[in-house]
Amino acid sequence: MLTKAIVVLFLLIIIGSLFSGLFYLVKDKGTSERTVRALTVRISLSVLLFVLLMAGYATGLLQPHGIAG
Repeated sequence: MLTKAIVVLFLLIIIGSLFSGLFYLVKDKGTSERTVRALTVRISLSVLLFVLLMAGYATGLLQPHGIAG
């Protein structure tokens, strides 16, 4: 349960960073470094989340499951 909460928290922070990049892009008309910084944070968090998911799978903390059907 804790791992699911961590993944959801990461996703919410990533989405927040994406929207802050959009806000800075519109507000600053693309002339400042804040847009680039916000998008760099988003990419870094996305890569970190991917690495954590792969590490969780490798250690057995996360188990994939198929769709029941």
